[in-house]
Amino acid sequence: MACALGHTDFLQDKKIILLESAPEKKDFKLSERYSNRTCAISPATVGLFQNIGAWDEILQMRCQPVKRMQVWESCSDSVITFNDEELMNDLAYIVENDVILEAIRRQLSSLSDRVEVRYQTSAKSYIIPGSTPGHDNVDQNTWVTIETDKGQKIQTKLLIGADGMNSAVRKAGKFHVFQQDYKQQAVVATLEVSGTSDNSVAWQRFLPTGPIAMLPLSSNYSCLIWTTSPTKAKYLKDLQDDNFVDAVNDAFWHERDKDSTVMSISQKYQELLNYVFSDNQVVRQLPPTVVGVDPGSRASFPLSLNHSSNYVKPRVALIGDAAHRLHPLAGQGVNLGFGDVSCLSQVLNEAVQSGSDVGSLYYLSKYETERQRAVLPVVMTIHGLHHLYNTDFSPVVLLRSLGLQSTNALQFVKNKIIQQASS
Repeated sequence: MACALGHTDFLQDKKIILLESAPEKKDFKLSERYSNRTCAISPATVGLFQNIGAWDEILQMRCQPVKRMQVWESCSDSVITFNDEELMNDLAYIVENDVILEAIRRQLSSLSDRVEVRYQTSAKSYIIPGSTPGHDNVDQNTWVTIETDKGQKIQTKLLIGADGMNSAVRKAGKFHVFQQDYKQQAVVATLEVSGTSDNSVAWQRFLPTGPIAMLPLSSNYSCLIWTTSPTKAKYLKDLQDDNFVDAVNDAFWHERDKDSTVMSISQKYQELLNYVFSDNQVVRQLPPTVVGVDPGSRASFPLSLNHSSNYVKPRVALIGDAAHRLHPLAGQGVNLGFGDVSCLSQVLNEAVQSGSDVGSLYYLSKYETERQRAVLPVVMTIHGLHHLYNTDFSPVVLLRSLGLQSTNALQFVKNKIIQQASS
C-alpha cells in the first residue's frame, strides 16, 4: 500500500509513514530451495505490480506461469478445465511470498523521499476520533494519534490498517467482524514432481475432507496446499518423507470415494452434453507424480472466514486480511487484498486532486462500496463451495457433479469465470 501511494502523482507532497515490525532485509539472497509460502497472482495484480515497478523485479528473481487449471473431485468423474487460449494470457503466476516482499522492498527503497519506512517499529496504541472513548468529535481538525512501541507519537489524517487477520487497527476502530472457524487446517509443502515437461498446470481435487491443490513452481517443483482436519494435518506433518509422498499421490489418484450411482447418472449426462455441444469433449489430464518433498517444508495453518462489516470509518481504512480473510480453495485472498490497494490508491488520488481531506468519509465510502461489491460475491461463493464439497452425501455429490459438468460444457460461462478471477 505504501509503495502504491508513493507512486501516486497527486500524493507526492504528502508524508507517508509505514510501520514495519520486522527488521529490514538489506542483503536478500534468493534461496535455491523454493518456499512453501506462495501466492497465485492474477493478471490484475500483475498490472498493479507493473505500475509500481515491482513486476520486473519479480521476473528477474522467479515465478511460474499457470497456463491451465484442472479441477475434479474424488466422488465422481466430473471435471472442469480452465485455460485462456482465446485471450492468449496466462491464468495466473505462482510467486513465493519472499520474492513479492523483496520486489516491493526494493521499490520502497527508491521512494525514500516520499515514503518513510520505520523498521522494527509497531503501534502500541491508537486514539481514533469517533471510536476511542472520550474522543467523540470528528471533523477536519481531528486526527488519528498513534503511539509506537518506541514511545514516538504520530498524528495522521488517515490510518490504513494493513495488519492482517488479527488487525489491531480494526480492533481499535471497533469494526464489527463476522468470523467462522472452518475447523480445518491447510498443510503446505514444497514437492518435487516428475512426468511433466513445462509444469504449467494448476491441479485441484476435492476430497470429502477438503480440497488438495498442487501449483507449479518450476519445471520440476510444485507447492502443495492440502485442506484437511486438524488431526489429519498433524498426521501428515509427522509422516516420514517417503510416506508423505505416497499420501499425496494417493490423494490425487485414488478412486475409493467413487459413488457408483452418481457415476452412472453423470456418465449418461456427459453423453447428453457431448451430443448437444459437439465441441464439448472433456480432456482430462493426469497430474504429475510426486517423487519427493523438500525437508522442513511441511507446515500447516488454521482456516477461517473473517469479514469486517465495514472497511472504513472516519480517518480509518482497512485493506487485505484486516478487512477480509477467506478459504484458500480458490486462491483469491491475496488478489482481493491487492485489489484493495489499487482501489484505495485511486480514491485517495481523487480526493487530493479535488482538494479534499484524505480522511474524508465521503471518499473513503467510495472505496468501501466498490470493494465490497467485488469482495462479497467472492466470499459467499467460496464459502458456499466449501460447504458444497465438504460432504460425500450422494444427493449432494450428484448435484455438484452435474453442475460442474454443465459449467465445463458452457465455454462462455468459463470465460466469465476466468475474467472475474483475473480482474
